[in-house]
This record gives sequence, C-alpha cells and structure tokens, in this order.
Amino acid sequence: MTAEPLVGEAAELDVTALVHDLAAGGVAVATAESLTAGLVSAALADVPGSSRVLRGGVTAYATDLKATLLGVDASVLADGGPVQERVAVAMAAGAASRLGADVAVATTGVAGPGPSDGHAAGTVVVAVSGPGPASQGRAVTISLPGDRAQVRALAVRCALALLARWARERRERVER
Repeated sequence: MTAEPLVGEAAELDVTALVHDLAAGGVAVATAESLTAGLVSAALADVPGSSRVLRGGVTAYATDLKATLLGVDASVLADGGPVQERVAVAMAAGAASRLGADVAVATTGVAGPGPSDGHAAGTVVVAVSGPGPASQGRAVTISLPGDRAQVRALAVRCALALLARWARERRERVER
C-alpha cells in the first residue's frame, strides 16, 4: 500500500462521518499509540456518540511497553526497533485483542525534531488490524513534513484515514 493516496484521504477525512459509519456497522474500535500519545483516541472521542464505537486506547510510548502491554514480539523490537510496519500491525492486533475491539488503529514513528533509531523525523507508520495474529492487518509507512506538532497531527489524520479505508472495505464486503 502506498502512502500518497492515504495522505490525500487524510486531508479529506470527516471524523464525524467515520464515527457514525463505524457505529452504524456496530464496529468497536481501539487504539495503540506511540508517537501520537493518545491523540487518535482523543480525535475519535471528540465526536458526540463516539462511546458507541471507542472501546479504549493504549499509549505505549516506551518501546518495552509495546511488548508488555500490546504483545509485540520483543525480538522484533530488538532487531528492528519500534518504527516498522510489523510492529505497528502487532500493536494494533494487541490493542484489538486486549480491549475487545473488532479493529484497532496504531501509530508509531519519529515526530522529531531530529532522527531516532535510524529514522528521519517525520517517519510514521500507521496500521489497522483485528484481534490476534491471524487477522488481516495492514500498515503504511509515511514520510510527513513539518515540525513535531505538525507530524503528530498529520499522523492522527493518516491513522484515521486508514481506519476509514478499512471501514469502507468492510462495508463493501458486507453489501456484496
């Protein structure tokens, strides 16, 4: 999956419509956040009626918490660090499983101002997954412009755009 369409979708995203769409489908959502530190959950919770959708979120800012709280394989974290697609998918799967959600959205990356763990500032990975390792998780790595606050804000929008894409594809499968 390429990042460019997702960034465009993020710019057009209507979070209220997303929450209502998820509620209409009876979808329970969780979040697993690192660089956004709860901003994705907050964006969902800002919408009236979000309690019908949002189960909760885990902020796992420290790398070790990604393993202990979300079940990310510690050897994967040790080998490649926290900024990789398989970590983001595992974070989402862990949050969905632990919080009893149908789907979870995850964020990890480097907000800046400088590089970290060999990744440039603005390197962001967003993912969605259902519960457990057998679910069909997906992730996108994005290079976002701006200062720390801008990168984090754009990461929230991209994560929610990926969730909206998941919801749209789910709805299309159900309608068939």
